[in-house]
Amino acid sequence: MRVELTDVAKGRRDLALPPTTLSFRSGRATLAIAETEQRPTVLGLIASGRMRPDAGVVRVDGAPAARSLRRRTALLDAPEVSDPPPNIATVGVVGEELMFAGLAADPIAARRWLDEHGLRHLTRVPIGDVPAIDRIRLMLELAVLRPGVEAVVLVSPDRHGGDPRAWWGLCREFATRGYAVLVIAGEAAATSLAEDAPHRRPLPSGIRLRSTRPKADR
Repeated sequence: MRVELTDVAKGRRDLALPPTTLSFRSGRATLAIAETEQRPTVLGLIASGRMRPDAGVVRVDGAPAARSLRRRTALLDAPEVSDPPPNIATVGVVGEELMFAGLAADPIAARRWLDEHGLRHLTRVPIGDVPAIDRIRLMLELAVLRPGVEAVVLVSPDRHGGDPRAWWGLCREFATRGYAVLVIAGEAAATSLAEDAPHRRPLPSGIRLRSTRPKADR
């Protein structure tokens, strides 16, 4: 699966998102740099097929994106859009995601899932208090349980703190499992990852793209 955004823009005078070009594909983790409070979420919505750009084109495998992009792509942790309320217990978040995946979603099933993933100690912890790396791993693992998901778009993981290299390594791990992974983060996080990602020239939009190819490209 290859998703291409070509000169996509949103909002009056393109303020919500200036013209932006990037691509992400199966078997790779790609980092897009977007600044300001709103732009990461807007970019995530467009890249996952949940918002139409006011300008530009979105293609999937070379063809204009259809509704299938939304079904095939999970949008993770986008502020005010797909992030869970911070006061909800982690076990409740897991139960809800299991339900979306069409699996048993009762409290026992949710606790069992947490136990299987080494996260049982977080059962009653509000999701807003879960350490960044555990939160992101939990959300990634739950997202790919949904039928038909081939790509994940993770929005602003850097806002949770922690070492960006930890969540970037996790995203690269998911790429080796065959998923297309797009991470949208800020300049500060990207700077700390510079040694792990090849340098690319800034795009005219001010959103830059960095990607990695795992050892086993799928």
